[in-house]
Amino acid sequence: MTLLPTRPVATPERTASTQSAESAGSAQSAESTQSAQSARSAQSQPSPRERGSRGRRRPRSLTIGLYAMLGLVLAVFAVPLYWLFSSALKPENEIYTFPLTWVPSSLEWGNFVEAWTSAPFGAFLRNSVITTVVGTALEIGVAVLSAYAVAFVRFRGKMLVFAVMVGSLMLPGHITLLVNYITVSSLGWLNTYQGLILPGIGSAFAMFLLYQQMRQVPGELVDAASIDGAGHLRRMVSVVGPICSPMILTATLIVGIGKWNDFVWPLIVTSTADMRTLPIGLMFLRSQEGYDSWGPVMAGTVIVAAPMLVVFFLAQRRIVGGIVSGALKG
Repeated sequence: MTLLPTRPVATPERTASTQSAESAGSAQSAESTQSAQSARSAQSQPSPRERGSRGRRRPRSLTIGLYAMLGLVLAVFAVPLYWLFSSALKPENEIYTFPLTWVPSSLEWGNFVEAWTSAPFGAFLRNSVITTVVGTALEIGVAVLSAYAVAFVRFRGKMLVFAVMVGSLMLPGHITLLVNYITVSSLGWLNTYQGLILPGIGSAFAMFLLYQQMRQVPGELVDAASIDGAGHLRRMVSVVGPICSPMILTATLIVGIGKWNDFVWPLIVTSTADMRTLPIGLMFLRSQEGYDSWGPVMAGTVIVAAPMLVVFFLAQRRIVGGIVSGALKG
């Protein structure tokens, strides 16, 4: 006698649960299929910005006008710079020819030699480097300390001090020339490096620039450093300084270029050639050469302008990045 395999009897409860599970699975699969289709359709459809750019194409005349304006602005800045460098290498007769000679027939490197030997450019260059490097370092140091104090230190009358410092930006810089000269003269600092450097180390512009950047530093980071036992100097050096380094570099370059090109204050406070800076030396060179020998004068101008041009072109991305980061609040 053989036993036949028995089949499980489907009870009503088992049948209902199976049907409900199957219906739930089919609903989930349908829902996943629908979501996948909607995702694919969303990916295939262009974004509103893309639809707007495809639907509204810029007129060709507007594009041509924008490029023409860009070329005009480029010419306004580039043509004088090219004329300066080309005239520094031209023979004397080609500077006065008309129509203008844009490319020198021969390179006159002797213009640079004559400019360097006609005036003590070695002393001028040394003084400019010393006043620019030391003055910029002191001015940025004072600006960083002042900006940190206004941004993070609580003291009575802080906003009044800040308002006075920012209000000084509205005053012309030449207003303080007489007061600074009387002070330097009374201290016996005329014709000295300290007389050239120290009156200009207070910069409301650099302080305001760095203050605006430090306001964006998250307060939680500073508070965490304070809880860890860091003092104000440690917080400024370890937390705030690295975050604000792009803006600090931008302020350093702006201040350095201003000090390199400063003309009025060195002219007033110095009286001998061994303490003059390069802008004053350029005026001295023109008086030596007169108005009929522009080749050496142009060469001397190149000597004065070239260092800052090199620094600016090497650091222009950081300058723009620092200014943009200071303009955005995040």
